[in-house]
Amino acid sequence: MTPPHSGETILAMSEVEDIGITANEERSSADMKTIARMVSTTQSSFEQCGQRLRDGKLVSFPTETVYGLGCHALDQSAVQKVFDAKERPLSDPLIVHVTKSEDALELWDASTSMSRSAISNQAQQQEIEKKALNVLTEAFFPGPLTLVARAHPSIPQILMANTGFVACRSPSHPIARALISAAKVPIAAPSANKFGHVSPTLAEHVMDDLGQEDVWIIDPTLDAAEGTKEQQGHSPVCQVGVESTVAKVEMSNEQTKGSITILRHGAISSSSIREALAKNGLSDYFEVSDSVRFTSEKVSNVAPGQTIKHYSPNVPCFMVDASRQCQQNELSQEEKAILAQSVIIDYGKRLSGYQQHVLAYRDLSVEGDASMAASSVFETLRWSERIQGANRVFVPDIILANNEDALDLAVKDKLTRAASAVIVNTFA
Repeated sequence: MTPPHSGETILAMSEVEDIGITANEERSSADMKTIARMVSTTQSSFEQCGQRLRDGKLVSFPTETVYGLGCHALDQSAVQKVFDAKERPLSDPLIVHVTKSEDALELWDASTSMSRSAISNQAQQQEIEKKALNVLTEAFFPGPLTLVARAHPSIPQILMANTGFVACRSPSHPIARALISAAKVPIAAPSANKFGHVSPTLAEHVMDDLGQEDVWIIDPTLDAAEGTKEQQGHSPVCQVGVESTVAKVEMSNEQTKGSITILRHGAISSSSIREALAKNGLSDYFEVSDSVRFTSEKVSNVAPGQTIKHYSPNVPCFMVDASRQCQQNELSQEEKAILAQSVIIDYGKRLSGYQQHVLAYRDLSVEGDASMAASSVFETLRWSERIQGANRVFVPDIILANNEDALDLAVKDKLTRAASAVIVNTFA
């Protein structure tokens, strides 16, 4: 399943019910009991959270990308709790978080991907694959890059959707690193939200989604001495703001040449990966390419974030075709009525001509700054679902001239999945 491009698969509003896009029902607060607990960043808190993880329980923590829902990665029952809490299908694998490159390398088994039909190439394949993993971890760990490679036999199958490949990264956020060190075990952690909903970048976002789950949420805005909120506003805790780039490393079964495939766009670009390989004499051994997919929940993937509906607000969301951006056409009375009950999330003023007609309007970056847009896209999607009276969210279909801008690609990907890749050329 591939995402529609501008001008393809454009649906009218009356057609969207056929593909199951509906607004989520309001949760009754009277029927919900808060179980989750906010905790501070004191040393004592880290020690308790570390013990909690070793005991098979859940802890949510910030990374430089988004908030994660962490568990002991090698404890199968703990991993199952993450899937249950998120209501996540087992076809969507988890990412393992470690502090050191050496810890990641122990989770992969490069030898299992060696050619069976060319025995003479086995040693060379193993050497090349391990060198590539070493080069990439040294270049990008810690940071917002996840590497997927064949898993060591000790890795639980539930962690990797029974694909045989495990995803691993080393976060740079000091809280994430402190928690992993305190836990003394690798931590598997997807984003800390209900599956398919907007990813969280604040502790409050996690509480909104997982407040009824047995999870401790590390909140850096808690005052360690008084246990109260500091008056810090909503400054970003997760500075990058979008999930990590995911790249799969795999050797060919027939020759000593491999592939590195970008499966999810984030802050690290494919060109950066090519540069790292070139500096270490590996350019001739690996082809680097993009292969971002849009799949159903029933498909088992080697990397998370591949489903066509993802990062979605609790209000139906649609992409506006390029032909209707910048208000190039007159609005009908029916369209004006629709926009009067809608929210627009813009990027680079593409939809600014409709601002006067909608309930609420925000531009991720008026100047089109990808870094600014990425750091606020999830918070803005969550903001849209809090607008009283809103029953639709519109975002622009972003047409990029330069596909090498990693964060522009990431923002486009998040908005596309938030809208389930549905492009409309009419507001009625």
